[in-house]
Amino acid sequence: MSDAAAASLLPSGRIIAVASGKGGVGKTWLSITLSQALSRLGLQVLLVDADLGLANVDVQLGLQPERDLHAVLTGKLTLRQAVSRHAEGGFDVLAGRSGSGALAAMSPERVEQVNTLMRDSAAFWDVVILDLGAGLAPPTRRLAASADILLVVATDEPTSLTDAYAVLKLHATDKPGGDARLVVNQATDAAQGSRTAATLQRACATFLGREIPLSGVVRRDERVRDTIRRQTLLLTRHPNSNAAADVEALAAGLRLQTAFSMLSQSKREVV
Repeated sequence: MSDAAAASLLPSGRIIAVASGKGGVGKTWLSITLSQALSRLGLQVLLVDADLGLANVDVQLGLQPERDLHAVLTGKLTLRQAVSRHAEGGFDVLAGRSGSGALAAMSPERVEQVNTLMRDSAAFWDVVILDLGAGLAPPTRRLAASADILLVVATDEPTSLTDAYAVLKLHATDKPGGDARLVVNQATDAAQGSRTAATLQRACATFLGREIPLSGVVRRDERVRDTIRRQTLLLTRHPNSNAAADVEALAAGLRLQTAFSMLSQSKREVV
């Protein structure tokens, strides 16, 4: 199947939320790099900084946005007017607003407004990546539950695993039967990443009765730190690095899995 054919199967407006139980696990970096990887597969991608109150996608990308999510929510701009193009990455960005207490404490009605915006984006983008805030704040939980896919990022640190389990537990409550998946970041190697995932998967199977698939393992790579420090993109600056290969594999898997899922659903509807 060609890239164009596979991309055409991906449902317009597919929303992928990227979450973590704690900060410092590389969630925002992964959201950015995944956005570029998906765009390289021929998809129109919108990256939304939904870390309500501590937004930093713009910082990692070296942007100084004059337009942001807050302007859309207050009616000053439309979604398309507030979006900026990241030409090098090949994707669009909707910046957040760092230090905004109003966003961090959004009401359920305002969160639903964000959800509606994301659903309306289906007319313009194939995939929307939501970079959620770390932790378990109610607005973050509601946004996670609204996504089609929830990627929970964890490392092998015990606190990261404990907090990732908490995110998955609440997601199981908020969205029974929802599509939640694991991504292990900063792994020594693929085998170690798989062992880390297995620990969390056993806990979810035992206590939640829920199977959580592993979507990918991203190996620890010093070149990631280099790109963050330089406010540039890994797939551009270090395209042959281990971490770049791992994120590209993650993106390809998400595209194909999602396309297969939607094709199967279409067949069921026809029957």
